[in-house]
Amino acid sequence: MKATTIFSTFAVCAMISMLACQSPTSDGTYTDSTGAIKQEPDNTRTAPESNIVDSVKSAQGTVDDNTHRFMKNAAEAGKAEVEFAKLAKDRATNPRVKNFAEMMIRDHTVANDDLMAIARDKSVTLPSTLGDHQDDLEDLSKKNGAEFDKAYMKAMVNGHEEVVSDFEKAAQNDIDPAVKTFAAQKLPILRMHLDSAKAINKALK
Repeated sequence: MKATTIFSTFAVCAMISMLACQSPTSDGTYTDSTGAIKQEPDNTRTAPESNIVDSVKSAQGTVDDNTHRFMKNAAEAGKAEVEFAKLAKDRATNPRVKNFAEMMIRDHTVANDDLMAIARDKSVTLPSTLGDHQDDLEDLSKKNGAEFDKAYMKAMVNGHEEVVSDFEKAAQNDIDPAVKTFAAQKLPILRMHLDSAKAINKALK
C-alpha cells in the first residue's frame, strides 16, 4: 500500500512537471520537456488571404475577369465624367464649355445608371470612388477662368480617347453578352463626345 502511494505521488509530480515545461508563453511559443522552445500552431494565418480572395470573388459576381475589369474601369470613368462636368458647369467661363459639361452630366448619368442595372443583374459590385481620376479632379479644381476651360477640355479629349478605345475593345472581345451590348450601344455617343471635345479644345487655343 505504501509503495502504491509513493508511485502515485511520483506519477502526479511527473505529470505536473511535464505540463509546466510545456506551458505556453506570451508570444505563442512553449517549451517542451527538453527545454526546447516551440511555436504554437496558428490556424488563422491564412485567413486574411482567404478573406481577400472571397471579397474579390464577391465583387466580381457572375462575370469573368475581363468583363469585371471593363465594368470597373467604365464605372470609375463614368463617375469621373459626371464629377468633372459638375465642376465645369459651375466654373467654366466659355459658353461652349458649359454646354459640353451639361451634355456630359446628362449622357454619362444615363450610361452610369445603365451599367449599374447590369451590375445588379450580374451581382457585380461597382466601385463607389473615382479611382485614379480623383487626383485629376483635385488638380482641375485648383484652376479658374480661361485656364480652367482649357484644362477641362484637354482632360475631356484625353479621357474620351481612352474610354472610346476601351469600349471598342469591349464591343469586340469575348465578354459577357449584356456588357458587350452595353459597350456597343454607348460607342456612338462616346465618339460624338470625343469629336465635340476636340473641336472645343481646338477653338480655345
